[in-house]
Amino acid sequence: MSTTSKRLRSIGASLAVTAAFAFVACDDDAPGAPRPTQDASTPDTSAPDAGPFDAGGNDTGVKFTEPALARIPMNTIVATKLLPQLEFLFEKLAAEKKDFTLDGQKAFNGGDEFLTGKIAIGFSYLLTQTPESDPKFAVYLARYREIADLTVEDVNKTWGIYYYMAALDKLRTAGLLDRAISAETLAKLKTKLDWRTFVNPADYTLIGLPTNYYGVAFSIAKLRAILGWEDQTASEKLLAKVIDHYQTYSGEYGFSDETDGQGRFDRYSVLLIGEICQRLIETNMVVSDQLKGWLRKSVDVLLLRLNPAGNGFDYGRSLGPYADTAFLEVLSAAAHLDVLTAEEKTVAYAFATRVVAKYVEFWQDDGMRSVNLWEKGRRTDGYRGKHRILGENLSLPHQILYTNKLWNRDGYENKVPMPTADFVAYLGKLPRAALTWFARGDYDRALVTYRDDLRIISLPLVNGGGKYHRKNAYFAVPHSYNLLSGAADSEYPQLQPKFTLGDGKSLIPASYIKNVKTRAEGDAYVVTYDQAELDDVGDDAPIKDARITATTEYRLEPGQITRTATYTPAASVAVDRIAMELGSFSRDAVANGNHVTFATGDVTDFEVRGLDACTVKSVETDSVYQTPTGASQTKVVCETGAKVLDRPLTITWVLTYRRRLAAGLGPR
Repeated sequence: MSTTSKRLRSIGASLAVTAAFAFVACDDDAPGAPRPTQDASTPDTSAPDAGPFDAGGNDTGVKFTEPALARIPMNTIVATKLLPQLEFLFEKLAAEKKDFTLDGQKAFNGGDEFLTGKIAIGFSYLLTQTPESDPKFAVYLARYREIADLTVEDVNKTWGIYYYMAALDKLRTAGLLDRAISAETLAKLKTKLDWRTFVNPADYTLIGLPTNYYGVAFSIAKLRAILGWEDQTASEKLLAKVIDHYQTYSGEYGFSDETDGQGRFDRYSVLLIGEICQRLIETNMVVSDQLKGWLRKSVDVLLLRLNPAGNGFDYGRSLGPYADTAFLEVLSAAAHLDVLTAEEKTVAYAFATRVVAKYVEFWQDDGMRSVNLWEKGRRTDGYRGKHRILGENLSLPHQILYTNKLWNRDGYENKVPMPTADFVAYLGKLPRAALTWFARGDYDRALVTYRDDLRIISLPLVNGGGKYHRKNAYFAVPHSYNLLSGAADSEYPQLQPKFTLGDGKSLIPASYIKNVKTRAEGDAYVVTYDQAELDDVGDDAPIKDARITATTEYRLEPGQITRTATYTPAASVAVDRIAMELGSFSRDAVANGNHVTFATGDVTDFEVRGLDACTVKSVETDSVYQTPTGASQTKVVCETGAKVLDRPLTITWVLTYRRRLAAGLGPR
């Protein structure tokens, strides 16, 4: 084993490095400057910075955690950590075939409609990144061909079709297609791998799928044209569909609504333009100035959210490691297309490396020999359930591998990321708060980002639309790593009240947001909005109910978040119960009236006014309260019993959290 490999293994044994830093730009009581550090261009594979930073002699500062491999070149992490895991899975699949089992879960269970394509793309890297002179190459080639024959008749839909097409094109480019895929199997794939399986070819409309699938269909059609299986007509029309959807439902703002105008803006809304640009790059197409302009809008959102830990999006569905890898796709495309400045490229590469390091240190579970989205307190939505265990172990490395390849093409191969102190100093220059508009019209859709030193707090003012409007991952409440999190597919009333009426209907203030306004007051950022209707949660889609209206104000300030909302009945309305909850990673809670204190964790205090009583309960083993990164520890339930609501009711909560402490890789 080489000296570098030994050192990497030693570093990888430590999950994270905790450091303290005087964050000058955002904290007046922390003067000083970052310590001198080596030039980022100097190759270095030594251990990353550890221990307290001495900033100008001041030993106080913001404590943060970064991955242990944060200062190792991305390409080195890929070669020493990611590819060996792929090799393990490949050998296991070649041996077990359709009986493949990982962490007790059978992979070929019929529940993963993308699996065949993920197998094709994931294991293609073992062929394309192994020299033919290596004795392993011939073994890989024979086994890849055997697996392709084994799986060709399996169900493979939408994303799986794209993944398989991408694999075929990659093998073609490497001159391996005819050797890696038998002629008989390739003939079957030509018929099966078709965008027409989920797009109506008469009018190019999607068949029962959200709008991001236009991008998937375009990619398939373009790759089919490259392989000579059809002409360019479909790919051109499908790309036009993508652009038309952006223009129709995003207008001047440039973010994709996952619905036809209901207002579901989440991780994918920011990511999709990155994916489209990636597909154009990989097929050597010109990326228009219009697309670059939309890509820049996504970049502006992501730059505001950079952090030392490599954490990604903190609200919406399908998070887990995909919350982080979304940044990889957008930032690598933006760097390659010169949408970023030279300084931004350096910072983006440093953050992208943190994402990759976090993946191998936090998301990969050595005990499971798998990526872990489902165990040890973690929970994802049903879409990414554990029945997809093999596929998730292949699609996530694929995102890392192909974005790493783009960085390598742009001159970053084996380049050491910028020093931690310089990276954190850049973060210190970012705006304290920002409002990003997604859409305006009958209702407002926006995202508030607030930076308290190195802690990032999100306030998504969106509507989950059909199926997701009542899920708390989409609520208009604060979300922040290690501090406040929704739980996938859960509907408990996190930080906003649920009114159960006498007629059996339940209303929440989740949708129909209007008149969003913001203002700065010193270090505080104030957000206000109105709702002329509340949201009846009795159906998959939101239903307006104007019997109660709401006006809401958030006050985000260092160490504290305050929400004050007034609910006004149009006429007297019978209410059976009003309930609101806080699911928290903090523990050892004590309730004194409506004031709850926590002995450990990032949240220290939670106080509620306007509801009658608060109680606390441990939820450490309750799956309903498990989040993408780990289990909540405590729930606080504040409620009022039956009453007649005949006058405005104001409900206020104040949440206090530990200052000068940034989010780590997972809940503390």
